Amino acid sequence: MPAGLTDRMSVLRYACEMYPTKLSKIINLFETLPEDERRETLVSYADNAKKQEPREGEKFDLVDVRKDEECMDTVGVYLHVDENGKAHIRMTLGPEVQTLTRSMTAILCKGLEGSTPQEILDLPSDFVTRIVGTELVRIRSQTIYYVLTRIKSICKVYLDRQRMAQVA
Repeated sequence: MPAGLTDRMSVLRYACEMYPTKLSKIINLFETLPEDERRETLVSYADNAKKQEPREGEKFDLVDVRKDEECMDTVGVYLHVDENGKAHIRMTLGPEVQTLTRSMTAILCKGLEGSTPQEILDLPSDFVTRIVGTELVRIRSQTIYYVLTRIKSICKVYLDRQRMAQVA
């Protein structure tokens, strides 16, 4: 953190500049919660993960559906970049996907809505601990970063294809 960030407001302003606004709000919410409420809120987000699935009639620039070694079931990441260059991410999760992965799916889809693919790619992953808490990160580190890694991966492929199209 840069020098001069000594009071809480300065730290919050700096954090808001680092993360998309919607994600900053979610981070701030989780940081105010005691541990038991944090876990309840994570479960609530997990219960809402289904709302992040593709909707009828939506079209996507890239679709990446697969089962990775780190995950218990198939996960689909769907990316649409609108005419303003803003990303819209949807995800599908198989029935065996763990609660924490479901939570991070809902959090990231909501928190990254309207960001550019480059902003998503440049996003530092340090906010995950601020949302989930150090104990769950320690216990389930691979699970927690899995969704973020998949979202960044599809954004990278999109950006690489855009660069190639410009060169061609």
